[in-house]
Amino acid sequence: MRLLVVEDDKRVARALKRGLEGEGFAVDVAFTGEDGHWLAAENAYDAMVLDVMLPGLGGLELCAALRDADNWTPILMLTAKDAPDDEALALDGGADDFLSKPFSYAVLVARLRALLRRGGAARPAELRVGDLRLDPAAHQVWRGETEVPLTPRQFSLLEFFMRRPGEVLPKSEILEHVWDFAFEGDPNIVEVYVRQLRQRIDLPFDRAALQTVRLAGYRLDVDGG
Repeated sequence: MRLLVVEDDKRVARALKRGLEGEGFAVDVAFTGEDGHWLAAENAYDAMVLDVMLPGLGGLELCAALRDADNWTPILMLTAKDAPDDEALALDGGADDFLSKPFSYAVLVARLRALLRRGGAARPAELRVGDLRLDPAAHQVWRGETEVPLTPRQFSLLEFFMRRPGEVLPKSEILEHVWDFAFEGDPNIVEVYVRQLRQRIDLPFDRAALQTVRLAGYRLDVDGG
């Protein structure tokens, strides 16, 4: 899933990016509210993490501006522990949840997972396509009763397919959600990872769930799963 982190403390922002990417998320970072607003307007995110205390356009104002523009992407606000009013203001301003600094990284990830399950259409805790199961929180995948080990990027790619079963997903959309805004490598990396996924979730089980749709993209076929 693709996240936007807006945090002016560059050390904290970069640590969050590294940690969340290690969890399999694709992460874009902005250090000002203005840059965060531009990124949110130009890209589709699955969730956002906004710090309340930002230079210029603050986190509360950014959240309100996004909601005024009918952007309902789930938002987790980072508030100051010694400013309890920030929590009420965040929720009243349209945020979905808040976390006070300093915070536990494990709790932040769990809160984001919960927002992803609640945001938009109903999102179950465990994803299922045929006998293929994926647990986002535990980072585990099974084909039937057999657990399938995946790298973080392979896991993120499979999660994206399993949240959109049966849909043809173009390579550009996969890059936007599974990699990040700053990705400037070879777009054929998608083909490499799709091939790796097939070798993990399909070929050993005599399945053909992950399909290539010529000139259009890729699809996780429900019947093939």
